[in-house]
Amino acid sequence: CSWFSSLSSAQAVVTQEPSLTVIPGGTVTLTCSSSTGAVTSGHYPAWIQQKSGQSPRGLIYNTNSLVAGVPARFSGSLLGDKAALTIKGAQPEDEAHYYCVLWYSNWPYDGGISTCYIYNF
Repeated sequence: CSWFSSLSSAQAVVTQEPSLTVIPGGTVTLTCSSSTGAVTSGHYPAWIQQKSGQSPRGLIYNTNSLVAGVPARFSGSLLGDKAALTIKGAQPEDEAHYYCVLWYSNWPYDGGISTCYIYNF
């Protein structure tokens, strides 16, 4: 559970967008930056999803590896100096909190919460 506590120190601060909105079928990209400089594959970026009232579940590990059972519409990447999670063809059930986790010297830091809202016109 410690992964999901907001952690920071003089070493690193990890930052995410507070919220994003996308229509069903649309594409949305969440990003995660580090105060220490560019996010690299050496930070082993991971993304975790938590839906309202449910336990967190892993989506992506090691930058772009998809956890078994996660739909292929989710993908991870490095985008410029940030880690990114992209949802292509967003579905209503993708509305959730998303956590980015980066590793620094064998200790995980997360960027708080990005909330992805699926807005149906």
